[in-house]
Amino acid sequence: MDRLETRELVYFVAVAEELHFSRAAERLGMAQPPLSRAIARLERRMGVDLLRRTSRRVELTAAGSVFLEECLSLLDGLDSAVRRAQQASLPPRLVLAVRPGAGSGLIAQLLRSYDGVEPELLFTHDRTKALRDGTADVALVCVGSDDLAGLRTIELAEENPVALLPRGHTLAGRATVTATELRRDPAFAERCPPMGLDEMLDRVALGRLIAVVGSAAGERLTPEVCAVPVTDLPATTLALGWLEHTARPEITALVRAARRIAVDRARIPAGAS
Repeated sequence: MDRLETRELVYFVAVAEELHFSRAAERLGMAQPPLSRAIARLERRMGVDLLRRTSRRVELTAAGSVFLEECLSLLDGLDSAVRRAQQASLPPRLVLAVRPGAGSGLIAQLLRSYDGVEPELLFTHDRTKALRDGTADVALVCVGSDDLAGLRTIELAEENPVALLPRGHTLAGRATVTATELRRDPAFAERCPPMGLDEMLDRVALGRLIAVVGSAAGERLTPEVCAVPVTDLPATTLALGWLEHTARPEITALVRAARRIAVDRARIPAGAS
């Protein structure tokens, strides 16, 4: 079978998502008959039925469902390839994706150790997506919670969980707390909310939020907010992540800096400052 063309994948995705040939044709800006013929020709070339057609509806077959998922992945990959090629034609740049408020001390140490073009910081709660779609070149990721498939990583540091509490809260004076105790408060957010650390601290200070974050957030506390260690939640391992098979000089230089930091931190005895 000859290699499929991109337009055939686009045609199929439109029909598969709309499950209606007329709507798909309108979405594509074309007439319905040529679209129907193109999909039928695609099925003949592949030797499988992708769609089940009746007088009332269009449905995906099992093969069609699999092909839709693969088409979406391929088209996303093509878009990323175009973006990366466009970026390669521009002056050297490096975009580092980080979660708002996470590991600011570690990021500063990484940037001080890096000898190259000054990185741009992209603050986002979905760092791995930014890597995969080409928005970012490298990212500070969380081992064990982020999806690291297809990425290479260097583990840099561990952050212990702390609860952000208003100074006047009944648990604020404790040496430690547990997540079980925090869950008794209606203001407790089981998952860290998708907002910057400054907004989070403001909400905590007003008594509208209790959240668990990494211990690095302690560097940014306000007088109205305290951070209390949480004993029954695991530590978070922070790592530098980048796409496999990426060989740009800027990324290589930052990776070397990350390796130096990892080696230096491994030499420091546990509990040392």
